[in-house]
Amino acid sequence: MEKIFDKLNDTQIKAVKHSEGPVLILAGAGSGKTTTIVSRLAYLIKGVGIPASNILTLTFTNKAAKEMRDRAYSMMDNPAYPPLLCTFHKFGLLFLKFNIHLLNRANNFVVIDTEDKKRIIKRINSEISTPLIASEISRYKNSLLSPDDAYKQAELYNYQQIAKVYEEYEKYLLENNLVDFDDLIALTYKLLNGNPELAEKTSKKYTYIMVDEYQDTNELQLKLLQKLCSTHNNICVVGDDDQSIYGWRGAHIRNIMEFDQDFVGTSVFKLEENYRSREPILKVANSLIEHNRSRLGKKLIPTRGSGEDVTILNSNDESEEARKIALKITKLLESGIKAKNIAVLYRVNVLSRSIEEGLNRSGINYKLVGGQRFYDRAEIKDLISYIRVITNNHDDFSFKRIVNKPKRGLGKASVDKIELAAHANDTSIFEYVKKVPNADLEKLVRAKNTKTLKKFVRDIQKVAKSIKESTYDFIDMLENTFHLKDIYRGMQDEADRVLNMDEFYGLFRDFVKKSPDASLDEFLNELTLQSEQDQVEGESIYMMSIHASKGLEFDHIFIIGLEEGFLPLVGDGSDLEEERRLGYVSFTRAKDTLTLSHAASRFYKGRRSDLQKSRFFNEAGLCEGSLIVEKNTAFKKGDLVRHKIFGTGRIKGVSKSGREFKLNINFAGISRDILASFIEKL
Repeated sequence: MEKIFDKLNDTQIKAVKHSEGPVLILAGAGSGKTTTIVSRLAYLIKGVGIPASNILTLTFTNKAAKEMRDRAYSMMDNPAYPPLLCTFHKFGLLFLKFNIHLLNRANNFVVIDTEDKKRIIKRINSEISTPLIASEISRYKNSLLSPDDAYKQAELYNYQQIAKVYEEYEKYLLENNLVDFDDLIALTYKLLNGNPELAEKTSKKYTYIMVDEYQDTNELQLKLLQKLCSTHNNICVVGDDDQSIYGWRGAHIRNIMEFDQDFVGTSVFKLEENYRSREPILKVANSLIEHNRSRLGKKLIPTRGSGEDVTILNSNDESEEARKIALKITKLLESGIKAKNIAVLYRVNVLSRSIEEGLNRSGINYKLVGGQRFYDRAEIKDLISYIRVITNNHDDFSFKRIVNKPKRGLGKASVDKIELAAHANDTSIFEYVKKVPNADLEKLVRAKNTKTLKKFVRDIQKVAKSIKESTYDFIDMLENTFHLKDIYRGMQDEADRVLNMDEFYGLFRDFVKKSPDASLDEFLNELTLQSEQDQVEGESIYMMSIHASKGLEFDHIFIIGLEEGFLPLVGDGSDLEEERRLGYVSFTRAKDTLTLSHAASRFYKGRRSDLQKSRFFNEAGLCEGSLIVEKNTAFKKGDLVRHKIFGTGRIKGVSKSGREFKLNINFAGISRDILASFIEKL
C-alpha cells in the first residue's frame, strides 16, 4: 500500500480512495493524472480487493496504455491476472473477436486503416472528394446511421451519392470480412444494444470502469460507457475540459462538462498542483485559458518553482524565424541538452516547411511526427497485403494490390476481368483462380498469365502452411518464396526501401518472440491500431502539430505561427474557445522553457501575406494591447443547415462580417452568402 500512496498529494489520495459510484477527476495539465489513475487501479485491486478481471481501464493511445500498464504493474508486483487496460479501439477489437458471430460474421476479420479505407472509397467513386466521403462515412457510423438512414437524410444530390457509396463500402467490408476503425466501437455498441443479455453479462464482468482523457470522448463512446455501466454506477473518468481540442473529429466537450448529469451522484476532485512546468509557463497558461467561458474552472499551481521567463521571438518572415529557432536549438544542444527533450509545435502543418529547411541548413536532426507513418510506406503496405491474403484468402482488396508485385505480366484490365468472373461465381478472386479450370481462365487472360496466376495461388497456400510449423520462420518463407525485395531493384531509393522491409521483418520476429501464441490476424490488427504518438521515440528533436503533442511533454518547447489566422485559426467555422484550449495545451507541454514565435509576414497559399500578432500574447499577459472580443459562431464548415426561402444546404465556408458571421452555403449546386442569424442548423 505504501507504493500506491507514496507519491500522492492529499487530493489525489482522496480521489484514489473514493472507490464507489461515479467519480470525475478534473486533472489539470501536468497534475499527475496518470499517477492518480494507475494508483486508483492498484488500490482497487490491492486495497479494496476487487478482482483484476472485473476492472476495465480505457484510454486513447497505445503509448498511454503501455505507460499506464507498466506503472500500475510496478505498484502491484506484476499481478498474475492483470486487469484489462487498453484503448477504446483495442477493447472493441477484443470484444468483437468474441462476439461478432452474433452478427453472423467470422471472427478472423481484419481491421483496415485510414489509407485502406480511402482506397476502397476511391475505387467505388472517384468523382466526389475521397476525404469528404471518408469523413461522412465516419460521421454516419458514429451517429449509428445505416446506409438506408443516411440515404433518407440526404436532401442534397451529392449526399445521396455519398450515401450510395456508403452502402457499397459497407457491402465490400462485409464481403471481405473487414472492419474499419469506426466499426470497432460502432459494432461493439450495436451488439450490446441489440443483445440485452450480453450487455448485462459484460456490465457484470466489468464492475469497475475507468476512462482516461475523458474530454476526448464522442457521443458514441459515451453511449458505449453507459451500456457497460448498465448494472452498476462505478465509473471513474479522468480528464481536463481545458484540454478538449478534438471537436473537429467528433469529441464532445459536453461529455465532461455534463458528466454529473449522465451519471447521477457524481463526486468531483480537482487536481490543480502542476508537477511539470516552471512558474512563468503556468502563469501565461492560466492567464490565457481564463478567457474561456465554457469551462468548469481550475487554476494550475506551480510546484517546481520559478524559472526562465517565457521568450517571445519577433521575426520579419518565416525564414528569419527558422534561423532564430535553429540558432536557439543549436545552443541548447551544445549546452548538453538531449535532442529528444526539444520540440517545435505548430497549429497548421504547412508551417513546418520553413523550420525544416532551417534545421536542415544547421545540420540538426529532427523527426516529423504525423508525417508518413512507417506502416503507410508502399513497400510495407505490400508486405502487409501479402500477410492479409495469406491469413484471409478472400481479401480481394489486398489480393489485387499484390497480384502483380513482383511483376507477373498482369495488367489492370486482366485483373478486372478475373474479378468480374469471380463475383459472377459468387466467390473471391483467390478461390476463383484456385478452382477454375485452366481452359476457363485462359478465356480471360493469356495462357502464360494463367500459369503464373495458378503458381501464385499455390505459393500463397504453401507459405500459409509454413505458419503451422513455425510462425517465427514464416517471414523468411514469405521473402524466399516471393522475393519481395526484387520489386524495388534498380529504383533510386532501393536501399531505403529494403532497409524498411528488413525493419518490418525484425518487428514481426520481435512480435512473435513476445507473443508466441498470437496469430497473424492479431499481428495485423496491432499494426492497424498504431497512433501518431507511437512515433515519438529516439534521439532527434521533434516537430509536430499541437494536436499530436497532447499528452506529451518536453523540457524545451518552441511554438511557431502565433499570428491571427494561424493560432488562433479564425473564420471557416473555427471555435475560438477550442483555439484557446489549443494554445493552453501547447504552452503546458513545456517543462523548463517556452518560446513563442510570430512573424510579420508568411508565404502561404501561393502568396505573401502581412500578419497580425496573435491575440493570445495579450490574453496570456505577455504584451499590452486591446482585447479582441469576437462573437462566436455555432456553425462550422460541412454543417447541414436550412434557410426559410432557399431550403436545405451545406456550409462551404464561414467568414467574419462586422460583428456577425457570414456563411457561404451550397443550396443544390448554387452558392449563396447569408448571415448566420438567418440560418437554422439541422
